[in-house]
Amino acid sequence: MKYTIIFFLSLLTIGLSAQKKNMLYKDASLSIEERVEDLLPRLSLEEKVAQMRIFHANIGVESDKKGRLKLSDRVIEKLKLGIAGIKNPGEHISPLAAAKLNNELQKYIIENNRWGIPALFVTESYNGVDAEGCTKFGRPITSAASFNPELVNRIWDVVGIEARLRGMHMCHSPEADIVRDPRFGRMSEAFGEDTYLTTQMVVNAIKGVQGDYTGLGAGTHIGAVAKHFAGYGQVLGGSNFAAVEISPRTLIDDIYPPFEAAVKEARTLGIMASHGDLNGVASHGNPELLTGVLRDQWGFDGYVVSDSNDIARLYYFMKVAESPEAAALLGLVAGIDIDLYAEDSYAYLPEMVKKDPSIEKMIDRSVRRVLRTKMILGLFDNPYVDIKKVEKTVRSKASLALAQEADLESIILLKNEANTLPLKKEKQQIALLGPILNETTKAAFESVVGDQVTFVAAQGFELTDQNKGVPKLLPTGPEQLNKLVDIAKASDAVVLFLGGDEFTSKEAYFNNALGDRATIEPVGAQDELLTKIKALGKPVIVVLKHRRTLSINTISEQADAILDAWDLSELGDTSLAKIIFGEVSPSGKSPVTVPRSIGQLPFHYSMKEINNKKGYLFLEDGPLYPFGYGLSYGTFEYKNLKISDSTITPTSEITVSVDVSNTGKMKAKEVVQLYVKDNIGSVTRPDKELKGFEKIELAPGESKTVSFTINPKMLEFTGLTMEKILETGDYTVMVGTSSQEGVTGKFRLEK
Repeated sequence: MKYTIIFFLSLLTIGLSAQKKNMLYKDASLSIEERVEDLLPRLSLEEKVAQMRIFHANIGVESDKKGRLKLSDRVIEKLKLGIAGIKNPGEHISPLAAAKLNNELQKYIIENNRWGIPALFVTESYNGVDAEGCTKFGRPITSAASFNPELVNRIWDVVGIEARLRGMHMCHSPEADIVRDPRFGRMSEAFGEDTYLTTQMVVNAIKGVQGDYTGLGAGTHIGAVAKHFAGYGQVLGGSNFAAVEISPRTLIDDIYPPFEAAVKEARTLGIMASHGDLNGVASHGNPELLTGVLRDQWGFDGYVVSDSNDIARLYYFMKVAESPEAAALLGLVAGIDIDLYAEDSYAYLPEMVKKDPSIEKMIDRSVRRVLRTKMILGLFDNPYVDIKKVEKTVRSKASLALAQEADLESIILLKNEANTLPLKKEKQQIALLGPILNETTKAAFESVVGDQVTFVAAQGFELTDQNKGVPKLLPTGPEQLNKLVDIAKASDAVVLFLGGDEFTSKEAYFNNALGDRATIEPVGAQDELLTKIKALGKPVIVVLKHRRTLSINTISEQADAILDAWDLSELGDTSLAKIIFGEVSPSGKSPVTVPRSIGQLPFHYSMKEINNKKGYLFLEDGPLYPFGYGLSYGTFEYKNLKISDSTITPTSEITVSVDVSNTGKMKAKEVVQLYVKDNIGSVTRPDKELKGFEKIELAPGESKTVSFTINPKMLEFTGLTMEKILETGDYTVMVGTSSQEGVTGKFRLEK
């Protein structure tokens, strides 16, 4: 008996050794598919499910006082079977410390699961990499105002490089959502209201962060997860987690294109599902959306991840599942591969398979996608960060210079009465005032202007108590306002920093956090402050900083000049000073329509023409500022619009060209915009649609001919039968400086 036991133990040892020896999935010379198919059958059911879950590092991944990896018992238990990924490890420490920590963490994970499967470390990007010590860029909607996709590509290239050097591998960004409701607190995370502009920005962001895809396996960049699929930005009332009511035609023509381009053109590695629903079907349980559209129609072969806890919420929040297990099955059937955070969803899958073994085939499908992603990222072959490169590369001089370049191209000049701007660098006192003023603003202005101008600075009051969950507005008394007025009275000109901040517009988390608003006027005593200072008769320049579109009627009426800055980089105030004092001409264009009143919502430039028939009692018609609007220190003349042919067919193209001249006295950039209007359609059509743009720079007196190609694909829309069609008819084309101003021509589509 003793020898029999020894014999069987020997056989077992030989078997395990042979299995280890023949680990083809570790052979980098094989194809990714071969490696995945070798590894998958080796995994136990529990190990497979572990590859379908992500947890947050805040449950116990940290460094001790000596910078060494420290894991909680909860994390140690989770990592025994391996894991799909971990969100935000090392986010609150320096890039170098994070790189060291994540190397240790990855080593621990590889050495403590049977097959040495590495984990995905996941970040986000709203102002660059959302982690300590990385280059802080402007938010996505800010860079959208640049109307410069190549610039956005370079920004996200830096994001991809800096994230990978921290030890990160995936990014739950960019947002491909269309945002058209300024009540929505997450507005600034996306690229604006327009489908075409958003598509160009999303494609370039993904190509940038992924290193044009080749940077993934090379270990220089990270994978993108485009989100939130689909329609998330259309929540009713602009309220996070609310229902989405959107027509199928609008969904296909307006909402889908940035996601489709993310898949087909940019080759995004991941997609995140939307919190919301479509036509009453919760997105996290929608196989028509996550499999039918995303995979069968578009050919997506990456992984789909849930938004935070949203598979479980199919049961306890959306109430479309009878139990937590039923919710898990809904998500799995729909096509969600990774469960983000939940302990009451995919954790149930092993027990569910015992009752219904057919479920395992769907689990295998998802695990293949996760393992494939890790292979694409090269994690099985090179899972660690090269520490020597971190400090040389992260937040380099070149990256900071790029952040400022982006600021300078994104700041929008909304008003410049009597050429108030630029200010002169001459002996005078300028007051920098207002609740959005930073502590470093004065120093930033002095660094640009030197000692020729005297600056005095005072914030005066704060807007909120800065509570991260539910901030409250702070009262502002006469003494606070009068102090600012007195400073203004003693100055030659005033720069007022108004708008909103990270507390007046933010994500409304599921529990105990608000971020959406029921009104869109500037909060607090900002209008009152402006009115009092305007009464002094001094030039008043308003710098508008904000994360949602604001209805700025008082500011628009009373300010002599307005610079719309949205949310700039860490060098934003230096950039503002350069523009205010004329070193650079502003060239940003509004990525949104600015309404006069919240009562005009929904309100975007490309709404159906029939929406423009009637206005409102006691309110001036039209927007306060239209989409695509932005002034310059140069002046631009558009003339000689030419269309290469009066007709276009389903197999031909036409060219539209226009001469643009800088008739001003300063070198400046202009965004030349192409809009197309379908004059008659079988379904009601948008008033006009952006179909192209080009940013050019002209010296005083210089002219340039700008040309656009119109092809049949640009004229397709969803017809009566819900199929994409080309329809015979007349079109109007406009090329100009905004969605409301330009030169026009006509052509006809013939079949």
